[in-house]
Amino acid sequence: MPTETTVPPATAAPAARTPDGDRRPADPAAAVADASDRGARIVAVVIALAWHAAIALPAALAARAEFTAPAVVLAGWLLVAAIGVLAGLRLLRGAPLPAWPLAALLLVVDGTVFAAAGERQLFTAANWVWGTLGWFFVVVLWGRRASGLVALLGVHALIALAGVLGHGATAPADLARYAMYVYATSTLQVAVFVGGTAIARLARERAGAAAAAHAAEAERDAAERARRERRARLTLASGAAEEVLAELADGRADPADPAVQRRAVLAAARLRRLIAESDDVPDPLLHELRAAADLAERNGLPIDLVTIGEPPPLPVQVRRRLADPLTALLADARGWARLTVVARPDEVVVGLVTPDRAGPDSAGPPGDDGRVEYLYERDGEIRWAQTRWRG
Repeated sequence: MPTETTVPPATAAPAARTPDGDRRPADPAAAVADASDRGARIVAVVIALAWHAAIALPAALAARAEFTAPAVVLAGWLLVAAIGVLAGLRLLRGAPLPAWPLAALLLVVDGTVFAAAGERQLFTAANWVWGTLGWFFVVVLWGRRASGLVALLGVHALIALAGVLGHGATAPADLARYAMYVYATSTLQVAVFVGGTAIARLARERAGAAAAAHAAEAERDAAERARRERRARLTLASGAAEEVLAELADGRADPADPAVQRRAVLAAARLRRLIAESDDVPDPLLHELRAAADLAERNGLPIDLVTIGEPPPLPVQVRRRLADPLTALLADARGWARLTVVARPDEVVVGLVTPDRAGPDSAGPPGDDGRVEYLYERDGEIRWAQTRWRG
């Protein structure tokens, strides 16, 4: 009886690494969302720093003589600029920010500048915290909940109200002006903050839907190609079997003729291998080779099948190129046969050794199709064939 050394079912292949070494699969939707979010972050940082440098600074310098404490106002401007540069650089690099400590420091500057600006500059551009500070809140809180930004802007409005009342600006016109300033310096910041988050989420959802649609379409195309290819192979294999059976039925072929026997065995092996391809088994390649070995054994050929290692998951086309040449040689083998499979994660080698016998050479020339290498030799005593796949 033939002997066979088997191996346990192959375990699942490890997840493919992404280019940065992460084992998680790359997510196109996340990449699109990150690109969209990065654009919004750049806009927020540019607006904050440009407004602070191009509008707030010239106004503060022009009115410095009218401030109650000009050094305090300008020192506050420098401190906020430093916070903005630090937060902007870390935000653009995707580094985490100490958001709430920075926000608390900005609120301290807010109250200090309102007190140091003085009553005459309370509602002018020189009191730069009105229009500038909200943008820095957006920068330091980017990526967090919008409720945090609304809370900071609310505290900013309360500090401004305390400054207005503290400077005695209690007339209805002053209070109306205060309300207009609060509205004008808060709504746009909230819109940019919420809009950036919404656009990134929408980009992620649309990219995810597009990726899923493309994946489904690719799967359908692959399934259709596999169906057409399988039908073509089934037609070829069935045609060979029908031809032999028709010749036997008509008396045009002699069942005792070795050539006719070989044709019948080869046709049966092709059909058996085609059927084995569709079986759901842990090791498809070993299953298909066992099917061919089993058919050879049923035809009276003692065969040893030895397996070493666990074959990695291989496409159907690669398995065919590994198995088909050896299956054809098995159909022509006489006496005995030894089939060996040596597998590693990046290489699979299938070898067949049978006695050499007189007659035409049934194997094709050695070659390499770019993915599977085929070698064949005979020396008058044995025939040796090998197929090799390298990952």
